Amino acid sequence: MEIIVPLIAATLCVWGLIKRINIFESFVEGVKEGMRTVVFIAPTMIALLLAVGMLRASGLLTWIAETIRPAAEAVGFPAELVPMGLLRPVSGSGASAILLGIYEDYGADSFLAKCASVVAGSTETTFYAVTMYYSAAGITKIRHTLVSALLADFTAIVLSVVTVSLFLS
Repeated sequence: MEIIVPLIAATLCVWGLIKRINIFESFVEGVKEGMRTVVFIAPTMIALLLAVGMLRASGLLTWIAETIRPAAEAVGFPAELVPMGLLRPVSGSGASAILLGIYEDYGADSFLAKCASVVAGSTETTFYAVTMYYSAAGITKIRHTLVSALLADFTAIVLSVVTVSLFLS
């Protein structure tokens, strides 16, 4: 496995030599283009990371989770999954921290941990993905994409509980 990356690099170099391409110049052009992309996307990344940090530090996420708790419990949804469901579309690392907390508090083989694992694997960091990819492509109208993606995340979260109940309990 360790040979794969050097093998790919060597293959590209040989291919470039066969096609008589200036490999170094092409590499430098690619790096320049990559740096322009980084500079273009950096403000969006910084704003998103700042917003996630403020959301977690403010306690708003905990307040929303506690507000939703009675309704979640009434329909048989594990209330402990609510914070993960709220944070997952915004922050993958924040959702991973919640997932690890669930593993530690309830055990990795618990029903809740299985549900949280399925949520982690079947949902997307929607705001991050839409922000990054759309800003890189210069797309500004994201309304329908965002609504559809959040609906897909909600569906995945609900179906994770159903799936675990049916197949992994």
